[in-house]
Amino acid sequence: MPKTITFNELRRIKDSLPEGSMHKIADQLNLTVQTVRNYFGGTNYEFGSNCGLHIEPGPNGGYVVLDDTQILDMALEILKEKEA
Repeated sequence: MPKTITFNELRRIKDSLPEGSMHKIADQLNLTVQTVRNYFGGTNYEFGSNCGLHIEPGPNGGYVVLDDTQILDMALEILKEKEA
């Protein structure tokens, strides 16, 4: 199910992740690390692909519609474990 959040919130989540989290997510989902980075707003499509990220102009960096929340869910779980 698609999820809509602001671009700034997506970047805040990415910036809050502990070191190595991008590699951990990529390994678990059998993706390239650059594809995970692109999910969080990166734009290097030579070494990674688009993961269903659609950005629309608006406040707080715009709105991001995520077609698949699996990467976001894993990132939020990592942050929850970090806080515990």
